[in-house]
Amino acid sequence: MFDVIIAGCGPTGAMLAAELRLHDVRVLVLEKETEPVSFVRVVGLHVRSIELMAMRGLLDRMLERGRRRPAGGFFAAIDKPAPKDLDSAHAYLLGIPQPVVVHLLEDHAVRLGAEVRRGAAVTGLRQDDDGVTVELADGEQLRSRHLVGCDGGRSTVRKLLGVGFPGEPSRTDTLMGEMEVGVPQAEVAAKVAEVQRTCRTFSLRPFGAGVHRVVVPAAAVGERAEPPTLEDFRERLRAVAGTDFGVHSPRWLSRFGDATRLAERYRVGRVLLAGDAAHIHPPTGGQGLNLGVQDAFNLGWKLAAQIRGWAPESLLDTYQAERRPVAEDVLDNTRAQTELLSTEPGPRAVRRLLTELMDLDEVNRRLIEKITAIDVRYDFGDGPEMLGRRLRDIDVARGPERGRLYDLLHRGRGLLLDRTGRLTAGGWSDRVDHLADPTAALDVPCVLLRPDGHVAWVGDDQRDLDDRLSRWFGRPAR
Repeated sequence: MFDVIIAGCGPTGAMLAAELRLHDVRVLVLEKETEPVSFVRVVGLHVRSIELMAMRGLLDRMLERGRRRPAGGFFAAIDKPAPKDLDSAHAYLLGIPQPVVVHLLEDHAVRLGAEVRRGAAVTGLRQDDDGVTVELADGEQLRSRHLVGCDGGRSTVRKLLGVGFPGEPSRTDTLMGEMEVGVPQAEVAAKVAEVQRTCRTFSLRPFGAGVHRVVVPAAAVGERAEPPTLEDFRERLRAVAGTDFGVHSPRWLSRFGDATRLAERYRVGRVLLAGDAAHIHPPTGGQGLNLGVQDAFNLGWKLAAQIRGWAPESLLDTYQAERRPVAEDVLDNTRAQTELLSTEPGPRAVRRLLTELMDLDEVNRRLIEKITAIDVRYDFGDGPEMLGRRLRDIDVARGPERGRLYDLLHRGRGLLLDRTGRLTAGGWSDRVDHLADPTAALDVPCVLLRPDGHVAWVGDDQRDLDDRLSRWFGRPAR
């Protein structure tokens, strides 16, 4: 019997498997596809996701395979520079192929001891007081204490649970792919500039070696289970731009819509949902993969605590309480961005006004912090402004040497960062590390960090700290 079965080995499922293995949870990941995806789709890791990779010691490997870009121009593709002095030591976008992200996260999970089984499609489930029985397409049945559906927007797990997925269906479809072009770059740039004056959802962006990312409106809403062909791209390019740019040799081709849906519940008994299984939205702003990985980071340590037996009552319920409002906000900002890409007079007028307002640093900063998820603040009750927020990767002392805060979070444990030298993690030291550093770059005496890097307590009183340790990390060990 497994502790957790995860349906889906995309970025969310692989990240969750690794987080669980940090706490010695027995994990099986079931992936219905027999082979990893072969197409190379470049995605962007936003600031918060980059921070999470640093927290688990994965960032250097990601940086080797990606390319840094400025953290600006995300919101509705309004071309504004990144605000100065974003509150992060990793204030950039990392462009990286999605298959590379999945491979690195899956490799990380496997190295930690997760088992991944490909060609294993979940077709049924039933749960009881002791666990979940998962049925596969070949008739095999498996048992686990919990099941997590990370199986995408058409999630089988969500449908089997009967969880509602309300929202709006696609009104428009867009074709997206990466391919080579057969005309000079100067000609491409001139035509793109001309077309974008009336069609903001159209673009041909060079990636080097003659390869371009092509985005062009589809003729109508279609079946996304069937990928478009190169001829579909040629037809739409001729219709929208008057030329097909001589496109050829595609790396990958896809179709996406602007459907926006949010699961009514993230948990039913022993079964949970994460990533696209819980929420879908247009790719405007590039938040989808990031939102799913951040779901996994929030859920992993809580589900592990439940399984290891030290979770406080209702800890697992905070997963939905914290992450569903974040998804609601992402759905709303993608709805707004989609409207701002319209060529209708009203949305164009609003876009011109917002473009002007974004010259104000406060407005530009607010929108970038929203897209990059560094503005997220969970509701931990009354307290200082930093309570519930994530703490940036500050400089700390580790013995005679200096180091970085996130290096202390690689094991997925809590952390008491103590500038007074008077506090202790006491009976929680098997779950919470303690660093006494009077030189830490904090303007408060001490902070307690959860394993996901969010500030769970601020202060200097031991009894107050013990209360907060109990809230997040259960009863102290004897």
